[in-house]
Amino acid sequence: MFKGSGVALITPFNEDLTVNYKKIEELVDYHCENKTDALIILGTTGESSTLDDEEKENIVKVVIEKNQKRLPIIVGAGSNDTKHAIELSKKYEQLGADGLLLVTPYYNKGNEDGIYKHYVSIADFVNIPIILYNVPGRTGVNLSVSLLKRLAKHKNIIGLKEASGDISYAAEVAREVPELLIYSGNDDITVPLMSLGAVGTISVLANIEPAVTHNIVECYLNGDVIEARRLQLKYNGLVKALFVEVNPVPVKKAMNLLGNIVGNCRLPLGDLSDLSVSILEKELKGVGENI
Repeated sequence: MFKGSGVALITPFNEDLTVNYKKIEELVDYHCENKTDALIILGTTGESSTLDDEEKENIVKVVIEKNQKRLPIIVGAGSNDTKHAIELSKKYEQLGADGLLLVTPYYNKGNEDGIYKHYVSIADFVNIPIILYNVPGRTGVNLSVSLLKRLAKHKNIIGLKEASGDISYAAEVAREVPELLIYSGNDDITVPLMSLGAVGTISVLANIEPAVTHNIVECYLNGDVIEARRLQLKYNGLVKALFVEVNPVPVKKAMNLLGNIVGNCRLPLGDLSDLSVSILEKELKGVGENI
């Protein structure tokens, strides 16, 4: 799909919390001009859980039209309802998505056989690459290595966004399922995951530091491990602040503080606390941002 930094793009809202499509167009241009390597839309950071299907379809259309094939576009089409996930996946493929990001089924969770059939059922209905999204902190389910080995046999399942934060697990995936492209789903351990063979990141940090996030990955892939490590450590304080409360509340606040107005989050995501704002402001200033 891509190597480098894929931004887990936020969804901007107007004051009345309708989708700000004009701002989406601005963000697409911004990332195309600032070293981002792929656009990942309608994910966790994009507040997909509070967008209806019509809004999602409109967002995909706007991003694809504005992008003009400058960057790969990967669309979040996951659901805990397999039928719905198939419908979304087919629709986004028809609209021109380059790939799909499919989160592990949540709430109903699914047993191993059910999750296998869930993913294969979706993959059978499309002809574009699929990145699985393992984020047990959100879903309550961790994809087992044995399950990943089975899923990787499908021609359309090509990657894994690994967001468990478990380095030992990631190492086992890299060892046992080398055919899967691994993307870091945690900004604070991009370099450690790349040392295990990850080819890039799907990043929250890239919403505000796209060039830096790209450079972390590029430096590592080009053999400059020392510089990649330096950048990782320099920005880890900010990364920590971007998760001081549940994502994407802090990153949208950070963008607003920097004058890149993207609005608030939809409920049940509320406002950032005063203490969290002060932490975020401190870390933004610490990396040289003017707020």
